[in-house]
Amino acid sequence: MPAQKARHAAPDTRPEGSANALLARDLRALRKARGLTLSEVALSLGRSVGWLSQVERGLSTPSITDLRAFAELFGVSLSLFFGHDVQEEAERGVVVRAGHRRSLGTSDSGLVEELLSPDLGGSFEMLRSEFAPGAELKTPANRPTEEAGYVVSGNFDIEIDGAWHHLAEGDSFRFGGKPFRWKNPGEEPAVVIWVISPPVY
Repeated sequence: MPAQKARHAAPDTRPEGSANALLARDLRALRKARGLTLSEVALSLGRSVGWLSQVERGLSTPSITDLRAFAELFGVSLSLFFGHDVQEEAERGVVVRAGHRRSLGTSDSGLVEELLSPDLGGSFEMLRSEFAPGAELKTPANRPTEEAGYVVSGNFDIEIDGAWHHLAEGDSFRFGGKPFRWKNPGEEPAVVIWVISPPVY
């Protein structure tokens, strides 16, 4: 009796730190941060679960049309998906150069955020948040995260669980799972390095 040939899937030869792998990690992290299943996202995009699973494993590359749909679904800027270019391959997924930060979409007027982390796949994300003079988050936000911040420059007020705190350059804060809102009471931009665990973008 002839031996039957074993069928094996072709091995994935893409390096873990490749641009495609980092994009896949970002998409998976965004889905999980929003508490969505593969089925729910696939249905929203009009795609199959199998295709989405391959995208999240870095085996398929989504088109620009697909990425626009992902950006709309997750509420992020399309540019978030195009910042994995590096000058040296050894830096991919490890180092973020000042001129290659990815901007993050926000619905809050007066807030510009840049991703300082190489991707969204870790247990936390680090952001550079710049708050314009007079900008404020009027409606408290509440998310299942632990967050911390360091004021690089300017004045920054943050309300955590109903208590307001006035912070200046060099001050820092931390809170977890509590409602918060913020405002910049000064006449200059306030820059805050913000750390969030798990990632929400």
